[in-house]
Amino acid sequence: MKTSAYSLVATIRDRELKTRMALAAFIGGTAWFMAPSIWPLVWFAFVAATQAIDWILCRSLRREPQIEPRRGQIILYCLSASLSVVAYSGITVYLWFEGGDAGRLFAMIQAAGGLLHVSLHMYHVRPLLFSAAVPHGLYFLGLPISQAVIDRSFGPLLITIGCSLYLAHLVAAVRQSAGTTEALRDANRVAGEERHKAEVANAAKSDFLAVISHEIRTPMNAVISAANLLRRTRLDRDQREHVSMLMDASDVLMGLLNDVLDFSKIEAGKMELELQDVDLAGKLSAVSRLWQSRATANGVRLTVLMAENVPDIVRIDPLRFQQILFNLVSNAVKFTDTGEITVEAGWDAATQRLVVAVSDTGCGIPADRLAQVFDSFEQADVGTTRRHGGTGLGLAISRRLAQLMGGDLTAESVEGRGSVFRLALPIAVYEGGQDIEDAAPDELPGLMGRSILAAEDHEVNRRILGLLLEPHGCRLTLVENGLEAVDAAALEPFDAILMDMQMPGYDGLEAARRIRLGGVNGDTPIIALTANATDVHRAAWAAIGVHAFLTKPIDPEMLTRTLAEASALRARIRSAA
Repeated sequence: MKTSAYSLVATIRDRELKTRMALAAFIGGTAWFMAPSIWPLVWFAFVAATQAIDWILCRSLRREPQIEPRRGQIILYCLSASLSVVAYSGITVYLWFEGGDAGRLFAMIQAAGGLLHVSLHMYHVRPLLFSAAVPHGLYFLGLPISQAVIDRSFGPLLITIGCSLYLAHLVAAVRQSAGTTEALRDANRVAGEERHKAEVANAAKSDFLAVISHEIRTPMNAVISAANLLRRTRLDRDQREHVSMLMDASDVLMGLLNDVLDFSKIEAGKMELELQDVDLAGKLSAVSRLWQSRATANGVRLTVLMAENVPDIVRIDPLRFQQILFNLVSNAVKFTDTGEITVEAGWDAATQRLVVAVSDTGCGIPADRLAQVFDSFEQADVGTTRRHGGTGLGLAISRRLAQLMGGDLTAESVEGRGSVFRLALPIAVYEGGQDIEDAAPDELPGLMGRSILAAEDHEVNRRILGLLLEPHGCRLTLVENGLEAVDAAALEPFDAILMDMQMPGYDGLEAARRIRLGGVNGDTPIIALTANATDVHRAAWAAIGVHAFLTKPIDPEMLTRTLAEASALRARIRSAA
């Protein structure tokens, strides 16, 4: 809502009313001290009356600041402003003729101050400026001239010349101030427009990434799940190698997609940490398990070491810590053809920092390129992407995650001899009494005999769910949309419900809300299984109270374990009831 210029002036004058009246009281008191009489008191009463009239007339401007006043109203406001100035500066006449030399000086200062005040506050509303400045100017120039006429002397005219010079400087200053203010206003307007464009572009980018994520994850779910299923069948050596190639390529594609999404999340300032108490040795062992075979296949020895003084349990975001380590070890494996890779965890007790160094005997990084390896979309060599693939985001994301966690990631390298990447993180040591993220899980009952409802609109994905889950001995009820899921949930109890997000009829969120309203599955654990993997979607599911949030492509082990947990929870709820 844009405020009119007249309303802005009215608001400023209202805000300064108390100050003006206090100053008027001071001026009146000074005038009485210089020339005692009843007139300073009469003048103050006249000032109070004109200020009250002005305040009443401008009340509509303050109440409706967005409305431009009509012509008649503008004339009325200008007359009010002139009357207020005539009254306020009227004391200068009394001081000039009754206050002696000191009174004349005070009168000139009063008039000059009044001119400066109205010029600074009303320069952007010319009718009001002229209405207020002209009476001040008449007092300012008229008093010396009138004195010259009365005394029939040219001496007071010298004061008029000085006043004229003051007015000239004031006009120049007001014009410069007006120009500066207008330029600043234009700059703010342009900045606002650019900010709006940036916000629109950022929203469009987020929407685009969400759509791309969904559209890529949906077919990738079919590719990866089919490869997993194929790997379970009887294959000869060549066929198994082909499946491994397919799985490796799928891992690379998903890694690229996750890197882009993570980078976008960090850039937008939406990356949040989830601290847990973690078994550090378990995390390092996971790194070894994942990359040992790949390093060995390259003829490289991978060694994981942990110093004795490193705490066993630390409080950290396990997912982001693991992501940084995997990026560093992945790069080491990628760029090391011979020799060894060492992952060594140490503890700096003085600073309470965990230091993990990943060193390799690979190709190294040229000295003139070392500073750029942490830049977004940068790699040490332009041929790196062609030889090894990647977006150049892994190290950039890793450093930003490290900084987000209060630490840093640095690099040392000698071309032809290898590199050392050193992760330093401030860590809180586990003190007991809380769950450990990597603690050995209790044995869960399997899915044998469990009744699972799965809502999935994609035919291939429904088939994949059947192939993944039915071998576990569960009874799987597949429906094509949210409406069918609500209908099926109303007919019989289930041990767990799998729910896709984007479906015709009711989407997954609406279907879950309706199931939660009551009936035989009102308290059945619902598991979101969706290609919508952004934090916005995760938050939307969390608001409904789902048991778990799983993303596509489907991780078979995670899916079966989550369903087993949910089914066991459902069984405990039933037995308690």
